[in-house]
Amino acid sequence: MLKKLFLTILFFLPCPALSEQFQSQENFLQEAFSEQPPKPQLLWISKSLKKQVNDILQHKPGFLRTRYWRKNTLSVWILEEIGKTQPITVGVIIENNKIVNVKVLTFRESRGWEVKHDFFTDQFKENLLTPNLKLQNPIDGISGATLSVRALDKIARLALLFHQHIQK
Repeated sequence: MLKKLFLTILFFLPCPALSEQFQSQENFLQEAFSEQPPKPQLLWISKSLKKQVNDILQHKPGFLRTRYWRKNTLSVWILEEIGKTQPITVGVIIENNKIVNVKVLTFRESRGWEVKHDFFTDQFKENLLTPNLKLQNPIDGISGATLSVRALDKIARLALLFHQHIQK
């Protein structure tokens, strides 16, 4: 009886978030630059940029600066945004103000992991940022992964915004 009660309680306890790394930051950078990546640079979030970041994230950013890698018109951003309760780490490659690649590097949620697959992330390729801070081409959602989809959409928009900012 005690064993049955224990198993029942265990079944109803919330499942801890799982963390799975799909690609290291170092490997992603080497893949992006096809050689030794350049030294990282810092983008400080100014007051004017902070307003746009708030508009995209729909909350205050949890950072004052962000690191990026740049060579000519190519920039690489490794950013995080909360899915449901845990951060999702995503690498974004941008060239000439268009997304070249989006890759989930680490996923920590118990649901929504489908966003790691190419069938989903390929939708971001060639996307641009509109003046109202939206992606030019819509991204199809995934049933059961709504919050993870939103997190990747926000990250893609942030990376495009940051890329535009460093090009000025």
